[in-house]
Amino acid sequence: MKLVQLGDVPLGRLLVVAGHLTGQRWNRYLADEHGLTQAGMVTLMALAEHGELPHRAVAELCFVRPATLTGIVDTLERDGLVQRRRDGADRRSIKLTLTPAGRDRVAALTAMIRARRPLTSVDADPAKAAVIRQFLLEVIGQDESAGKPEGGPTC
Repeated sequence: MKLVQLGDVPLGRLLVVAGHLTGQRWNRYLADEHGLTQAGMVTLMALAEHGELPHRAVAELCFVRPATLTGIVDTLERDGLVQRRRDGADRRSIKLTLTPAGRDRVAALTAMIRARRPLTSVDADPAKAAVIRQFLLEVIGQDESAGKPEGGPTC
């Protein structure tokens, strides 16, 4: 059995592996440095951008079901980042809002994201980073039905 070297793996497959590893590293960073899950971060960012919102509206913005958001908000509320409030006009409705600690957490995340720290020495080079960015944008924006090679994907 011939072992496959990483350099021999098709580009599409390398992209899948890189995405998986980067996602794992990002989730570990969020947990270790900010005490958040990806879902928790998205919820905080949605509230930071849109302000106080009904639970259902936040779920829609975060692309989760309201029941799924309940557990996410339970954790954020326990950690003092989000507060639940009854809607004065409709007591059945719950609105979510950031606490001061939640706003501070969003500010720290935003500063880190805007710092644009390179992942590798390759993307530290602006010319190389531009090529990588163009490639990734094309992969992300590619219509699944367009450009399919005969015989299936190129992963």
